[in-house]
Amino acid sequence: MIARVRHDACRVTGRDAASYLHSQASNDISSLAVGSSCYAFFLDPGGKVVSLVRVTRLAADDFLLDLDRGGLADLLPRLERFKIRVAVNVEPVELTCESHRGSRPASVDPTGICVDAWWGEEDSVDVLFVDDTSGSDTSSELEAARVGSAWPRLGSEIEPGSTLPAATGVVSRAVSFTKGCYPGQELVERMDSRGADAPFSLRRIDDAAGLVVGHEIVREGVIVGTVTSVAGGRALAYVRRNVVI
Repeated sequence: MIARVRHDACRVTGRDAASYLHSQASNDISSLAVGSSCYAFFLDPGGKVVSLVRVTRLAADDFLLDLDRGGLADLLPRLERFKIRVAVNVEPVELTCESHRGSRPASVDPTGICVDAWWGEEDSVDVLFVDDTSGSDTSSELEAARVGSAWPRLGSEIEPGSTLPAATGVVSRAVSFTKGCYPGQELVERMDSRGADAPFSLRRIDDAAGLVVGHEIVREGVIVGTVTSVAGGRALAYVRRNVVI
């Protein structure tokens, strides 16, 4: 499956770009090799998610950050908030993401940047085209792949300022516990060190017949979860810990 969709994105450049992003993101940015990428949370000081972002290192002092549509409205102020006495420039860019799921492309357009996929089967990749507006806003096939992989999306599973990183199910992909300090780290580290689960966590429901977004999951008369996404015959829901779905 191949789909071309729009992403929000920005370039972060300048002499201090690497050290600045490393000090702000939940993952290890400074050790990224040129051409490689990782996922990272940008958190508020209380440890709640502002953005879930893919960071790609284009050069020693040039980084491309891409995320779900609408995400720049929260990410840009967050990046600017702590940008004090550093040589860093943050500039929004247009971006189309060509998503390949299930197989890698035989060849990649030289104008694109091939990176690890947000979600998908083994060998899935995304090809990013900067300054490109040709992608669509949505893709039903890609949405089904996302739900099948239980990957959280802005506006569905991620509400800026209220979602706990531990609830999203992607801490193992987006957090380094050895990289050093960053805003919001205390809550993430405390929950990990204590082995604490979030009150609700993201789960995949493989039979979504009759489910719609907002549907309440009830067990023995008690609401234990809420459906957040439905696609491809499956659903995602935030479900109370210790409840079996």
